[in-house]
Amino acid sequence: MYFAARDPRTPWWVRAIALLVAAYALSPIDLIPDFIPVLGFLDDVIIVPLGLALVVRLTPAEVIRSARDQARAASARPVSRAMAVFIVAIWLTAAAWLGWLAVRWWS
Repeated sequence: MYFAARDPRTPWWVRAIALLVAAYALSPIDLIPDFIPVLGFLDDVIIVPLGLALVVRLTPAEVIRSARDQARAASARPVSRAMAVFIVAIWLTAAAWLGWLAVRWWS
């Protein structure tokens, strides 16, 4: 969807729908709060796939083909495991530092 939404051949309103679906999927605010058993996650399981299906259906076929080719090429690129370890180490260091500050503040 990323490549299809960025393609200039995709109509602007389809791009807007794709943006709304992505925003809803990543937003901490839901139509039905997640702490409600079953129903809280059911809206995510239904709304996000239906939104993606709508965007795919409204996007021109040649754009979808091009986007799939671009996605295949992007997934074939090499991955830097060393950089992934470095980023995780930064997050763990930050979490440990914040934990140390919290313990020191409450003591």
